[in-house]
Amino acid sequence: MSDGKRPGKKAQKSAETRRRLLSAAGELFVARGYGATTLQEVADRAGVAVQTVYFVFGNKRRLLKELVDVTIAGDDLPVATLDRPWFREAMAAGSAEEHLRGHVAGTRSVLERVAPMTKVLEIAAATDPEVSEMWPDKEDPRHVVATAAARELMAKPGARGEVPVEEAADLLYGVLSPDLYLLFVRERGWTPERFERWAYETLRAQLCAPRQTV
Repeated sequence: MSDGKRPGKKAQKSAETRRRLLSAAGELFVARGYGATTLQEVADRAGVAVQTVYFVFGNKRRLLKELVDVTIAGDDLPVATLDRPWFREAMAAGSAEEHLRGHVAGTRSVLERVAPMTKVLEIAAATDPEVSEMWPDKEDPRHVVATAAARELMAKPGARGEVPVEEAADLLYGVLSPDLYLLFVRERGWTPERFERWAYETLRAQLCAPRQTV
């Protein structure tokens, strides 16, 4: 019986070590930059030997790759954004406004995690060509998500029928971008909640029919 439990405990310990290393790397990369952070510093912050970092991730680039992937998802589960509960709940909404509200709220929660890492990744890719090679050129996943949301949203009651799906996707893609989020929240001092309200009202005016006044 005890032997049967050991693999579970070992796997749990390994997963916890991986989470601590990713958390430490995220904090240091955002605060100091990818180039200025050493794996020894990551190990020290996570409370492990530096050899553990190499054993778990292999090298600094692989650590960055997994950190970005986990940050985007919000966990280490292999579930695409299109299949995430918040996205599917928004897609199931009965009206354009309800869909938009759910989509903006869900995207804001993603931006809180992802936006700081996008700057880290941009600088890392600019200084280390091999970083860019870890994400081969392909269709922008953010635009794929925006297009899927726009196609469903614009077909619902309350949507502005004259707005093409392509334009709606561009508006979702632009207003809910990491760059714009950082501009308002980091540079102008908005709270994430204020950004969410502004993004929703801005997009509602563009994508939803005017509300009826009594």
